[in-house]
Order: sequence, then structure tokens, then C-alpha cells
Amino acid sequence: MGQIPQRFIDDLLARVDVVEVVGERVQLKKAGRNFSGLCPFHQEKTPSFTVSQDKQFYHCFGCGAHGNALRFLMEYDKLRFPEAVEQLAGRLGMEVPREGADDPRAQARERKRQEGVNLLELAASFFRERLKMPEAQAARGYLERRGLSPEVQGDFGIGYAPDAWEGLKRHLSERGVPESVQVEYGLLVHREESGRTYDRFRDRVIFPIRDFKGRTIAFGGRVLGDAKPKYLNSPESPVFHKGRELYGLYEARQANRQLERLVIVEGYMDVVALAQFGIRNAVATLGTSTSEEHLQRLFRLVGEVVFCFDGDRAGRQAASRALETVLPLMIDGRQARFLFLPEGEDPDTLVRREGPEAFEDRITCASPLSEFLFEEAGRGRDLARVEDRERFATTVLKALEKLPEGVLKSLLLGELAKRTGVEAGRFQALMKAAEPAPAEAPPPLPEAPPGEWGEPEPAATPRRKGAPLSLLGRALQLLVHEPPLVARLPEEGGWWPADDPDAALLGEVIRLLRAGGYRSGQVLLAHFHGRPEGQRLAELVRRELPIPREVRGEELEGLVAHFRRQHQQRSPQSEFEALLSKERNGERLSREEKQRLNELVLTLSRR
Repeated sequence: MGQIPQRFIDDLLARVDVVEVVGERVQLKKAGRNFSGLCPFHQEKTPSFTVSQDKQFYHCFGCGAHGNALRFLMEYDKLRFPEAVEQLAGRLGMEVPREGADDPRAQARERKRQEGVNLLELAASFFRERLKMPEAQAARGYLERRGLSPEVQGDFGIGYAPDAWEGLKRHLSERGVPESVQVEYGLLVHREESGRTYDRFRDRVIFPIRDFKGRTIAFGGRVLGDAKPKYLNSPESPVFHKGRELYGLYEARQANRQLERLVIVEGYMDVVALAQFGIRNAVATLGTSTSEEHLQRLFRLVGEVVFCFDGDRAGRQAASRALETVLPLMIDGRQARFLFLPEGEDPDTLVRREGPEAFEDRITCASPLSEFLFEEAGRGRDLARVEDRERFATTVLKALEKLPEGVLKSLLLGELAKRTGVEAGRFQALMKAAEPAPAEAPPPLPEAPPGEWGEPEPAATPRRKGAPLSLLGRALQLLVHEPPLVARLPEEGGWWPADDPDAALLGEVIRLLRAGGYRSGQVLLAHFHGRPEGQRLAELVRRELPIPREVRGEELEGLVAHFRRQHQQRSPQSEFEALLSKERNGERLSREEKQRLNELVLTLSRR
């Protein structure tokens, strides 16, 4: 996907009314030429929040929040800039154009995604309608026994898959959906030996899995009889990747636009049962352990994540895996807690037995990350013995190596020093000594014989062998020598100059590294074998990289910052996006950056 053209953003803001956008989420009253209400961004009893229809601008005199309709959606709905643009455009029936998105393959992928979403919405509607029919009496009885009200069932879009081999298949086929497409999106199962296709979900209560916009992207089904498995998820598809999605996240955001904490539980019924009791901030992974990508999404929305586990051995093991995953993400200001339930209980049964207040108390009193870390490291060890204290300290230090530098890491080192009687400075020295020494540059590749890497590069972008690298070429060289550095790049693209000869190649390399998780430049080069780009990458590998390994990441981040500054000088909108993204990702803006952000909001609102 390319960048959204500035002319489209200007046109969109000219057409939309900020009063309507804000008024759908905040109760506003006419106050002279403006509208006023209670600020949604901080607690107040006297209205200090003003929306100007003339200026198409909102401002809070209490907390300083201000901006246009796009900024409001980004702050209130916790949307990224492209998502906010799409939501505003959808109100007006406008399609969001993308610069540089004229690649037929990209257009085909987007069309395919939209077709898939439409198909899954059609299936979700079928399941919801079937829940109302006589054949779903057992399913309705099950939901009643679980105490789920019609309102909660409606909020989560719960439905029923009939006990038939081809119920959904016939429904979709009558509407012109090919069987091959139904198979691709996980609605049908295809048997190779017979060539037969049939419904994947049969005689199950259906839980739609939704993306951040509320679009159905997959399903989960809970069996009513004794069939196995008890819970069945859609397989991966062009629109569904279970390592990224979380059940209930859309519903949690709909219930509370100012979420501060999210609780990760195990299954659909745990999420829905807690919602029935008014606890609307629970989400569940989809048959996988909590991934770094899951947590990155959650920390963009809230500052605190609570992991909820069974109190048995399996629950403790799952908690240890979650600890390993969350440690690298614990920048200052974030919190992670670990809640262990009584043995034999899950959130569904416990909230029914104890009530919502007691369950909320359990969440509030959940073990902080620090407490759980020390508890796990000391489990089964007698800290009165020197040898056990050594193993305890070593375990904690290995965990702290994963933590980002900051106050939390310093405090944990201090706590470790108290518990072991060893000075914190000694532990810091040990951690520094354990850091890998700068590795030698990879051995040079042999000169590629004619034709080894394809035809010579076009004459339009000649590069003299051994000529000084451009700054973008240096960024590409860093990635070829150190593929894991891709993790230090911004998630969004477009920060590099598009007119550089290496621009297209850099974008392709970044996509490959993120998709494949490669740690070897040689593996990366294999992807370009027989292509002109392979010769360029081979040249960069052969070049000496005179930068110590321990500072290569900082070098790459410095290059990114340089390119962003250049880009921001050309586009106020791009500068606004970059600063807002930095703020939303938990990075603290300097006084100058905050002032610049305010200036940009005023500038863009006048357009």
C-alpha cells in the first residue's frame, strides 16, 4: 500500500464536519457559535471542551487536547493515521487512494482481501440468523445456561452453525460464491481423496473473530455435543493470521474508548462471560501463546496488560513463556501483571462463583512483573545456600538482559542486589561482560561470474564499483550485514527517499526480512539469485562495514531519523504523522516536538 495523497486528505477534511464526528462520541451542547461538552480525554465535572464548526477544530482548555476530525479519531478511537483516514472516508462513501499503489499485484491483493471480508460477513450473518431458528434450540439453551443475555450475544455477534454437512455451502453457493473461495477462507473443508467439500463448522455455537474495524475475518466454534475438538478455529487465510489477532479486542474498544488495562484470558467463553458481568476489557489469543505482535498491539492501546493463567503447572509454564515474550517490550511506563486462578477454575467459572467485584480485585492484586520474575527464579531454590543464590542471580540476569534500558531495569538490578548481597554495580559489570564481542565482517563473497546474478543494472542508475555509498545505500548495507537490525526500523514504510536508486530494493529487503526472520545475509541473497538486485546486494556484502557491531543499530536508527527529517521538511502532514506515531508508541516527546505538533495541528486544520 502506498501513501495517502495530501490532496485527498485536504479534500476529506473539507467535506467532513468535526462537530458530527465528535458529537457521535461526546455529548455536545450549543454554546454561542461553538459547541461544548465534557472532555473525553480527562476527567472533569465542568465542561472545558469546545468544538468549533467554523474552524473545524476542537480544543480542551483543561488538558490541552486539540486537533481536527482526524486527530480526534486517532486519539479517541486509538487509530493509526491511515485507519482514521479510512474511517472518515467511509462515512462519505469515498475510496482512499494510494500513491505508488498502481502495482497490479498490490491492487489484486487488496481486491482479494475485500472480497474475503465480504464473504466472511455474509457467513457471519448466516450464522446469526440460524441461531434464531428452531434447529438452534440446543444452542440457545447452552447460551442461556451460561447466563449470556441477548445483549451480550448481540455485542459479540454470536451465531449457530447448523448440524448439516452443506448448510453454509448451499447458502453461499446460491449467492454466487465459488466453492474454491469458500475453501480458501476456511468455511469449507476439501477432501483430496474424494474431491468432496463440506462445512467446516457444524452443530457449533459460532464466535465471529473481528479485526480492529469490526470486520469479521474468521470464526471460532464451540461444539454442543461430544465431538472433538471442543473448540475449532478457522485456519489461516489471506485475511486471518492467528499470531496477530486477539478475540474480543474490537468489542473491548467499543465498550470503553479510554481503556487503561487489558486482561489476556484463554478462550472465547472467558471473554464473553466476563463481559456479561461487566468486565469489558478481556481479550483471548486464538489457540496460540501470546506473541510479541499481540503485545505490541495491546501496548499501543493501553499501558497495562494482565496475563491470566490457571494455577496449575501448565499455567505456570505458559506464564514463563509470556514473561520471556513481554520482557523486551517493557519500556518505562508500561506494566505487566500475572494473575493465577485457583486450581480447577477459569475466568468463566470464577466470575460466576465470586462475582465481578471479587474478580476485579484479583486483577488489581495480580503479581507485578518484578514479583513474578523473582518468584520464578527462586522457585525450588534455597537462597540461604550460595550455590542456589548463584543460580537465582544468573536466571534473573538473563531475564534482565532482555529488558530495554530504563528505570525498571535499574530498579530490578537494585532489588537483585538486595536479595543476593552482591553490589548492583557488580551485576552491571557481569551483564556488560556477557555482551557478545563485535564479530568480524562476514567473509567476502566470490566475484559473481557473468550471468550469476542476472543482467547488468540499467544504465539509468549507474553505480561505479567502489564508489561512496549514498546514505540509503549505507542503510541497505547495514541490513545485509546484520539482518536482525530490521527489528529496529519503523513498522510503517515511506521513511526513505523514493528517488534513491536503492529505494525499491530497500523496501523489498525489509519485507523479506520481516516475513522470513532471517539472521543470515547469505540466505537473504539467495532470494535474489538470478536477478539484477542480487549483484547489488552481493557488492554490499563484499564491502567492508567499518562500524562495530554494538553501534550498528544506533547507526541505522540515526539514518532513519535523518531521512524522516528530510521528509518532514517537504510535507507537514508527514511530519505530523511521524510525531503522532512517536507519541502513540509510548515515546516521550521533547518540549520542542510538542510545540511543533501543536503548530502542525493548527496548520493542517486551516487547510
